[in-house]
Amino acid sequence: MKKLLIASVFALSVPFGASAAELNFPSDAPVASITIPDTWGPQETETGIDATSEDGAVYFSIDVADAASSDKTTEIAIDFLTKNGVKIDPATLKESPETDINGFKISSLDYQGTDESGPVDVSIGFAAAGEKVLIFTYWGSKETQAAHEKELGEMLASLKPAK
Repeated sequence: MKKLLIASVFALSVPFGASAAELNFPSDAPVASITIPDTWGPQETETGIDATSEDGAVYFSIDVADAASSDKTTEIAIDFLTKNGVKIDPATLKESPETDINGFKISSLDYQGTDESGPVDVSIGFAAAGEKVLIFTYWGSKETQAAHEKELGEMLASLKPAK
């Protein structure tokens, strides 16, 4: 995730090469917007947006929660990962320092783990958004995730408060 956050700062001045649209989420009361390439198949979820790289190497989502229920939303994200075969090794926990992206102060809990394809990186990130909290879930194959660093950086660089 640290590499991802550094790449996102670099990508602020890089335009998207693929077709992508700015997505406001949640659509009924937008808190933020992000641009995700169409090839990632972004879709609105009950609490935010999720997307998966075209080759399935990376899963990325952002959920919106009330500050008081952010722990519950984090548990839901971990349950989702577990139900999808991701085994997180709690002993590998590393806390990333806070990074500023377009006014959002983002921090993350980064883990190593495995899924059916082998070793993975997992991150659960957090950013205050007024009275709401954005919760990021990242799950990427160690073997193939590097091919998506630029796209991920561009996506994070596009994150901004809703208008």
